[in-house]
Amino acid sequence: MNKKDYAYKTIGEVAKMLGLKSKNNHSLPTHTIRFWEKEFKQIKPKVLSNKRRYYDTDAINILKKIKFLLKDQGMTIKGAKQILKSSEPLKLDEMANKSIKANDLRYKLAKISNIIKKLKKFK
Repeated sequence: MNKKDYAYKTIGEVAKMLGLKSKNNHSLPTHTIRFWEKEFKQIKPKVLSNKRRYYDTDAINILKKIKFLLKDQGMTIKGAKQILKSSEPLKLDEMANKSIKANDLRYKLAKISNIIKKLKKFK
């Protein structure tokens, strides 16, 4: 494992890792992460005297789960909180894999559909 993999990350680096995008695409939406910090008490970044936030791997993993639940699965904040608070083991990775498989299937079906359309033009 590289030192970079487990070193503390800044809020900007975490926003890039999560793939968060602003509406104008000119700045990183770090405000989203700060909002999630207020809503989800599980996120505890290290805040130094200059008020900069630094996230360890545990905080980043929680943020990844929150992003998956809110952005990818379309859950509400209340629903995501319930899932993160539940004592049952989370199968988020399994859910994410199923979501990715569904996206792959949609992509392949669209590709097949385009091939069929091209073949029909040749007839």
